[in-house]
Amino acid sequence: MNNIGGLLIDLDGTLFHGGRMIPGADKLIEGLRSAGIPFLFVTNNSSRTAAGVAAHLRGMGIAAMPEEVCTSSLAAARYIAGELPEARVAILGEEGLIDACAAAGLKIVEDAPQYVVQGIYRAFTYDSLARASRWIMGGAKFVLTNPDLMLPSDDGVMPGAGTIGAAIEAASGVAPVVIGKPEAHLITFAASILGIKPEEAVVVGDNMRTDISAGVNAGCRTVLVLTGLTTAENLEHYKTVTGVTPDEICSDLAELMAMLGV
Repeated sequence: MNNIGGLLIDLDGTLFHGGRMIPGADKLIEGLRSAGIPFLFVTNNSSRTAAGVAAHLRGMGIAAMPEEVCTSSLAAARYIAGELPEARVAILGEEGLIDACAAAGLKIVEDAPQYVVQGIYRAFTYDSLARASRWIMGGAKFVLTNPDLMLPSDDGVMPGAGTIGAAIEAASGVAPVVIGKPEAHLITFAASILGIKPEEAVVVGDNMRTDISAGVNAGCRTVLVLTGLTTAENLEHYKTVTGVTPDEICSDLAELMAMLGV
């Protein structure tokens, strides 16, 4: 694969599983740095700050800095600020989303918002649903960080941001603007951070439904790694279900490194 402007690399299932590094992830990042290939860690995670994501990676032995992390919260905040600088936003979310909105210069409010932005929100209640629905039906724009219905946890899978978003959509009758994968917003924002066009970027991930679909939707080249959700056994199924095909497929991270020449 030639003429790579930068890599946009998924995290869970691509570089690690939970708290365990996937073999070769540390060497991949070291190799990219040595080769001078720009990259970002790109994640649908909305709860962690960029610093928190970087610390999680370092804790597993993967060298990472906060400025190398692009989250769905950062992309959502930038999306809103791009539409309406200093917009009044009501946040249904956690630290990562709150910090991202504040850093983007948005005004965080408890009433009469111009935007309702929602991510994973483990303190979500009936009152949260009622308030969000009332604001959205009153004209506030509904922005969802990421549509993941379930997320992995130490206790197994748990409801994700998309599950909460589905409840708000059902109550308000308004579909959200979705920022994270498989939509293109997160990927195009990440490419802009690297200062490249989407067609110059290569999206690397393990999930056909999210990572590869987002890359295709953004106009990027894509590399599927069979290190997580997608396997050699279910690949054809996911091709059929998603209607997308990755540009390249690597069985593991060692094969990816060989393809990149790092």
